[in-house]
Amino acid sequence: MNSDEKYQFLLSYISALGSAAVAFSGGVDSSFLCYAAAAALGTKALAITIVSPMLPKSEIDCASMVARQTGIEHILVEEAEIDEQVAANPKERCYFCKKIEFARILEAAASRGINTVLDGSNMDDLGDYRPGLAALKELEIKSPLREAGLTKNEIRALSRRFGLPTWDKPAFACLASRIPYGERIEAQKLRRVEKAEDFLRSKGFRQFRVRSHQDLARIEAAPDERRKFFSEAILDEISAALKSFGFLYVAFELEGYVMGSLNRAITTAP
Repeated sequence: MNSDEKYQFLLSYISALGSAAVAFSGGVDSSFLCYAAAAALGTKALAITIVSPMLPKSEIDCASMVARQTGIEHILVEEAEIDEQVAANPKERCYFCKKIEFARILEAAASRGINTVLDGSNMDDLGDYRPGLAALKELEIKSPLREAGLTKNEIRALSRRFGLPTWDKPAFACLASRIPYGERIEAQKLRRVEKAEDFLRSKGFRQFRVRSHQDLARIEAAPDERRKFFSEAILDEISAALKSFGFLYVAFELEGYVMGSLNRAITTAP
């Protein structure tokens, strides 16, 4: 199937559900899924965003904007505390986190009379280390983008055609993914990462991560953005800003940004 045929399949798949709630992070995939759900179900579609220390305010703001544009009803579910299983940050962290958050989403959806929850996993998510997918399967969460066989590039192209502002949005993962497995996740660590990434974004950088290794910030930037750092003035400004947020040291990853780079600690472990 080409992307148009896949999109028609997606609409038919969602329409057949009768009603559904989308787990909505504000990213490329879940934004596109909200658009499709609203098109297929109208007022019987709902978007639910978990507001937790793991999700920066900029992502919540983006989700609210996209919900308004697509016309889907959007509710926020507050989750102020980090569950202990997640805070311990084992290699199965994503499994525990997804199990907890999607249970909350299922509960919120059920309170509105909706018993089906959708997530934005696509075909490209079948690679890399993604233990959270097991939690979705256990909770019987549906992944219609995967069912339709849609890839990230196809989702971006269709999003652009439909006028979604997220079509060229850089890839994003929750803030917990910035902290190496085994290092405890704490709200203050997540806040300083959020501040650091907001600062880099304000300087014009698009695809990057600030990995937090205890008191060290390790910046990963997309290969084609690395050269922007090579100015004494820029280096001094970034160093001063990140140290003001609580880091003692600031380092630059020579390789550049690599999605899921912290998973190397799992794949290379004896």
